[in-house]
Amino acid sequence: MSTPLPPLPAFPPGFLWGASASAFQTEGAADTDGKGPSGWDAFAAQGRIKDGADASRATGFHARYREDVALLAGLGADAFRFSVSWPRVVPGGSGPVNTAGLDFYDRLVDELCAHGITPAPTLYHWDTPLPLDEAGGWLNRDTAARFAEYASAVAERLADRVPMWITINEPAEVTLLGYALGEHAPGKQLLFDALPAAHHQLLAHGLAVQALRAAGAANIGIAVSHSPVRAAGTSEEDRFGAELYDTITNWMFADPILTGRYPDENFAALMPGPVADDLDVISAPLDWYGVNYYQPMLVGAPSNDALGDFAGVGLPAELPFGVREIESEQRTDFGWAVVPDGLREQLVLLKNRFGDRLPPVYITENGCSYDGLDDGRRIDFLDGHLRSLHQAIDAGVDVRGYFTWSLTDNIEWVEGAAQRFGLVHIDYETLERTPKASYAWYRDAIAAQKSGH
Repeated sequence: MSTPLPPLPAFPPGFLWGASASAFQTEGAADTDGKGPSGWDAFAAQGRIKDGADASRATGFHARYREDVALLAGLGADAFRFSVSWPRVVPGGSGPVNTAGLDFYDRLVDELCAHGITPAPTLYHWDTPLPLDEAGGWLNRDTAARFAEYASAVAERLADRVPMWITINEPAEVTLLGYALGEHAPGKQLLFDALPAAHHQLLAHGLAVQALRAAGAANIGIAVSHSPVRAAGTSEEDRFGAELYDTITNWMFADPILTGRYPDENFAALMPGPVADDLDVISAPLDWYGVNYYQPMLVGAPSNDALGDFAGVGLPAELPFGVREIESEQRTDFGWAVVPDGLREQLVLLKNRFGDRLPPVYITENGCSYDGLDDGRRIDFLDGHLRSLHQAIDAGVDVRGYFTWSLTDNIEWVEGAAQRFGLVHIDYETLERTPKASYAWYRDAIAAQKSGH
């Protein structure tokens, strides 16, 4: 029997405790109530999900959302970060709004509010409407304008009850995995020619901020992935590779949002359209900034024997950097290194880089893949990362809340059902929900924080 962990240190009063999910990974009901196909639906239909998991069914959240909201209530969660499916609301990507699709999110928001749980919707968690994907997706500037129209439609329906909004989730992963490396939808392998997809997502974010505010929404942020990047060696090639990777994955998105500039003029020159004017839109002031953290990255010169990868994807030799496997005593079932102090390190990096330009921070994703109901390793992971987060707060970073990824097991994109990130186990045959040991631990940790221990 494992030794009980000591209580967590006290977080600031009003600290928000939550859990996360996304539409494609959980909802199912892929063609229910007028929902249109997404680029991810088409990608899955090509057999690109490794274990053949049925993403059109997923965890059945669309039909069983009340059950999952009850699990959130049992957890004592203050907030639930979910995503709105763009093709469920605007099946064609542009044009008529699907009222039946919006009705689902109306019911979900009402259910959350009835349990005293703050709804925190993400407007884009990777599921681009298929007609827009087929017209170029994020390589097409028009997609940003269509996204703003969709954001306006959602806010007009929900802003009266939704007090927290996320525009886009992880634009770096969409750019790199979807457009540069081809491992995620829409499966393009453009390498550095994928950069327009980054710029148009950033523009979509800025236009959506304007649209949300015009529709009466407030408390708006974005969820950006961040990882401390460490050089694999001391050679000039290793330092260059690490710095370039750091620029692409961390600062190419944070800098435009928070400073109105790209971190490197060479990248700015490769972006399409009236870049200076776009940056004025992209850098619209935010109410908060979301950080998704999983592990640090060890990066150096390109190497044929580089063991590491980017989010489970091997990097091609044409790129001027190689990702190595970082040393760690523990690894998740996904093979990711368990380095809790990387969260403190990254938050301090953000504070030092942006100073007063960094708004209050929420951890919008942090979690791990482990199998089993008696998931003590997940408990250790969460405990370690929350202690690291507290150290960042002690160091002066204004962190207002924490959303673990994820409430339930879900379809982990191309990995399918094999990687289990949830506090709650999903039986993918019956869709039965079973809370894991980590659910009980997180419930008790939240209760202790609210009671002042």
